[in-house]
Amino acid sequence: MLVWLKHRPNLHDAVAAAVMVFALVAAVFASQSAGQGLDRPGQRVAARVRTEMIAPPPTPAPPVEPVEYAEVTPDDAVAINAKVPFSTDPNPAARPMKLTGTPETLARSTDCLAAAAYYEAATEGDDGMRAVAQVVINRLRHPAFPKSICGVVFQGSERTTSCQFTFTCDGSLARTPSIAGWKRAREIAEQAIAGKVFKPVGHSTHYHTNWVVPYWSGSLDKVAQVGTHLFFRWTGWWGTPGAFRGAYAGVEPAITRIAALSPAHAMGSDAQLADATGPAPMLELGKKGARSLNIVSAGGDAFVVVIDRKVNPNSLPSLALSACGQKEFCKFMAWTDAEKAPKAFPIELAEQRSLSFSYLRNKSSGFERMLWNCREFSRTDANQCMKAS
Repeated sequence: MLVWLKHRPNLHDAVAAAVMVFALVAAVFASQSAGQGLDRPGQRVAARVRTEMIAPPPTPAPPVEPVEYAEVTPDDAVAINAKVPFSTDPNPAARPMKLTGTPETLARSTDCLAAAAYYEAATEGDDGMRAVAQVVINRLRHPAFPKSICGVVFQGSERTTSCQFTFTCDGSLARTPSIAGWKRAREIAEQAIAGKVFKPVGHSTHYHTNWVVPYWSGSLDKVAQVGTHLFFRWTGWWGTPGAFRGAYAGVEPAITRIAALSPAHAMGSDAQLADATGPAPMLELGKKGARSLNIVSAGGDAFVVVIDRKVNPNSLPSLALSACGQKEFCKFMAWTDAEKAPKAFPIELAEQRSLSFSYLRNKSSGFERMLWNCREFSRTDANQCMKAS
């Protein structure tokens, strides 16, 4: 286009004049808007477009705070969230982002994204999972967040609470997805990293269910609702399309926590050591907090483990999965007090009462469950607590 204009000087002059006129009109419009307030939709659109076009502010991107919730009942939370109005500013769709990399990198990014979509929103249906996947992509493109899919999804997962995506630190990963559900989540993830955009959530970087109230929700623009999830973007320039220009790192870390779901994440990880016939070596389990491990059943599918009292309770599901490997049936029982741990079956009542963590799997019946002794390890979900005896 520039070459063509160079050979048409008269037309070039006309275009230049038109640009000058347009700039003058825009300046007048801006002046009127500043004096009268942005009351009409057209004015709000123009203002937001101007905001996107200017350079980023001199201040750094907003900090990514740990997620903390107000102590309110679910019913009160729904009422509180309903009173927060949706932003009346435009909610443009995000630009497509197609990830590139080695087959292993793409497989890892797909499975991290699928895990977020499934564990965060499988009950919300396809659109719910698409919305979560879009938030992950949006975060990757924003300067405030890591530059890989797995880095975004598992940011803060080393903490016992307040991780960025709840499923990464509340023990949910010990629950095996249904075959159909995981297949669908992977399909949605594949579409997202291939450039498919879920438009309704725009440039949202945050979301929460309507039955909780995060402390940050009042400081962001509420822009959409998909199922029970409410979606938010940052206010000001950091929430406009201009802020979302980050480049993909092109590499993905291996996440041991999803190695049982993803061959790409199992490769080179200690989860590979847990095979179908026996537990991972004690040295590897020791890195996850095990002090000792005994196989106490003739079939080698029941384990009694003594764990460190200071172990991160969210690491216990990973420890159990590493010990159980791919066994059809597995019973994993952990105690923090070695004196109270049983030496053989049957387990006495007093020993059962002092149990710290348990994991039971029976693939033939589709049963899988994990429980914590909440007198030792606090959980945000009471359903994860053993019955008090």
